[in-house]
Amino acid sequence: MSLDLNQILGDWPHEPGQIKVRKVAGLDGREKLQLRIDLGVIQMEMSGRPDGTRPKGCESLLTFHLERAREQVASGGKYDLSADDCGELQQEGIQYYHRYLALYQLKEYDAVIRDTQRNLDLFAFVAEHVERDEMSMAFQQFRPYVLMMNTRAKAAQELDNENYGAAIRHIEKGRETISDFYKTSGNPEAATESAELSFLDDLLEEVRSKRPLTKIEKLKQELDTAVASEAYERAAQLRDAIRELEGNAAN
Repeated sequence: MSLDLNQILGDWPHEPGQIKVRKVAGLDGREKLQLRIDLGVIQMEMSGRPDGTRPKGCESLLTFHLERAREQVASGGKYDLSADDCGELQQEGIQYYHRYLALYQLKEYDAVIRDTQRNLDLFAFVAEHVERDEMSMAFQQFRPYVLMMNTRAKAAQELDNENYGAAIRHIEKGRETISDFYKTSGNPEAATESAELSFLDDLLEEVRSKRPLTKIEKLKQELDTAVASEAYERAAQLRDAIRELEGNAAN
């Protein structure tokens, strides 16, 4: 059997600027996730570590280090990550990045939230267990992007169910978390140039523009029209209706 991949790649051509993803049936009977890149295809497991391995008998290197750190701290010790440890953890994090990027294209939002949160947990763990700031920043520099993707997945999940209010709250919370990161990292001016914040601003505006008006909002618009046209009797009726609805909402 030929090992040449040209047949596979020819049937599924790469298109610059497009993220092409598909699910396939694996020889082991489990679904696999494939991501087309310019020079080939990345194949990943749908859960667990994306490459399907179990480093040191654990689900992932992060899981391995988390367990060791808990044991060390429980015995009164201190757990430090070496530069090599960080390098290995960073490479593992890139696997999860490829997977959540692919999963987002397939609208597998639960899995995107799972994998982005996993990498956010990785960043926090590294920050806690390294002594040199530059080692921590090698991970932390990606926090705004991962937070943005986590927020996008949560908002998209709500929008699929037409829960516009919940989607807006997720976006606003994501924006706040990213802004707080820039402040606490000592670089608040970076927020003004953040591509992630700019993207979430545009997303927030888009969702707000599509959100159906509530009954109170519709009445308030009608009230503005009535006042502008000097229909004062109608305006009074509308004010009473608005007060009643707002009172019921407060109760």
